[in-house]
Amino acid sequence: MAHSADLVQATGRHLKWPALDGLERLLMRLCGLFLAGFTGTTLLDVVARVLGHPLLWPQELTSALFIHGVFIGASVATRRSDHLQLSALTEAMHGRVRTVFEVFNRVVILAVGLCLVVYGWQNFLTGFGSFRMPSMLPIAYLYAPIPVCGALIALFSAEQIVCGLRHGFAHEPARLQGMT
Repeated sequence: MAHSADLVQATGRHLKWPALDGLERLLMRLCGLFLAGFTGTTLLDVVARVLGHPLLWPQELTSALFIHGVFIGASVATRRSDHLQLSALTEAMHGRVRTVFEVFNRVVILAVGLCLVVYGWQNFLTGFGSFRMPSMLPIAYLYAPIPVCGALIALFSAEQIVCGLRHGFAHEPARLQGMT
C-alpha cells in the first residue's frame, strides 16, 4: 500500500521486507513526536526562565525525549541505510567482493545491535537503583530505549543481509520502480 507522502523510502527497497514497513512508519512518527516534544519542552523551559519562573520538570522531560529520540532514530536510520554504514567504500565494489563487504558490514552492525540489547538491558535493570529529580522516577526510564534500539538494529541488519543475499546489494533503479 503506497501513500503519496509515505515515510518509507523507496531507496533500498530491494533490501527491505514489506512486512516491516509499518514498523518503520511507526518509528518515524515516534521520532517526529520526540523531536516536537524535545523542542516544545526546551522552549517552555527557556520561556519560563526568561519570565523569572524557572521550572525543573521540563529539563527532565527534555532529556528523556532527546534520549528516546536518538535511540529510536538510530534504529530507523539503520533500516534506511542512513546510519552506521560504510557505503562509499562498498559502492565502488562489484560482484562477490561487494557482497562479502556488504555482509561483513551488516554483521558488524548486527553484533553492535546485540551488544546494545545485552548491555542496554543490564544498564536498564541497574537504573532502578537511581532516581531522577524532581520526579523521583527511576533513571531506568532513560535507559529503556537502548535495548529496544539494539533489537531493532539487529532486526534491520538481518533483514538487509537476507534481502541483499537474495536480491543483491547494489541499488537497481529499474527493479525499484516496479516495487513502489
